[in-house]
Amino acid sequence: MPRTAEDWPIGAALLQFPEAQNAPVSHWSSVFREVAAEGFDHVDLTDSWVRPGDLNAGRRAELARVLKESELGVTAISTIRRSVIDPDEQAARAHLAYLLRTVDAAAELGVTVVSAGLHRELTAAQKAATWFWHEPGASDPVGDARVWDLAVTRFREVGERAARHGIQLSLEMYEDTYLGTADSAVSLVTDIGLPNVGLNPDIGNLVRLHRPVEDWEQMLAKTLPHANYWHIKNYYRDRDPATGAYFTVPAPAVSGLISYRRALTLALDAGFEGPICVEHYGGDGLGVSAVNRDYLRGILRVRLGERKGSEGGVSEG
Repeated sequence: MPRTAEDWPIGAALLQFPEAQNAPVSHWSSVFREVAAEGFDHVDLTDSWVRPGDLNAGRRAELARVLKESELGVTAISTIRRSVIDPDEQAARAHLAYLLRTVDAAAELGVTVVSAGLHRELTAAQKAATWFWHEPGASDPVGDARVWDLAVTRFREVGERAARHGIQLSLEMYEDTYLGTADSAVSLVTDIGLPNVGLNPDIGNLVRLHRPVEDWEQMLAKTLPHANYWHIKNYYRDRDPATGAYFTVPAPAVSGLISYRRALTLALDAGFEGPICVEHYGGDGLGVSAVNRDYLRGILRVRLGERKGSEGGVSEG
């Protein structure tokens, strides 16, 4: 059944909440109550908060229980900074095993999407910066066919495990990785070649960089036909032509560089039907995410209403 603006899953990221892997269940419940109080009916289980793949069966059952009690669905489990091609092969293999465990945990929790990427741990300079993207991070080796093929092979293994559970694997775009440009991201998912493996076109990760970047609309035009999940956030971006200096800071979805009114139109035209996660760094990240959610639903009401009206139905917008 086609999604409506009201039932489209739009989940809150948990980036702004401290790590709670070993916290008591009452703490998890408190966080979920706070998320629900902002009007969310879905949450993204960001693994910087809790790693479901590293919980034992009893703790996962408790997580499922408090989600149900809070009346929250889960858009996805988002794994971050767990590259399966980390130059440290021991770490890379550990990350692969973790992703496989996370897929199994998602199946146990009834979660239908796992988001993963190739970004690695923040450097000391990134951790010390006001905004971590102001400093360069780790990068994947350009033109290295062996490492590229390793990424394809390992993500394919995760994708095949996910397919057995009926789960989508979504690969998150992130700078200086093989998912760092639209063309490279599309090539990677194409080489993996599984119908349940798609892209998470989180272009906010790219427009925030203090350097030249691809045009945001062109990036979306290329990646949205392959998208099965979507982290949405926005940034103010400016450049001083006299000095060449760039300026970027987090922005609400409605007012940053990316026009999400245009972006959602492109997504619908491309057939995107995946769940969405709203994110925001700094300040009251949850509060801004709630505003972002309402903004997106308003656009969806108009766009989906127009489509319904064009088919001879009653327009919602």
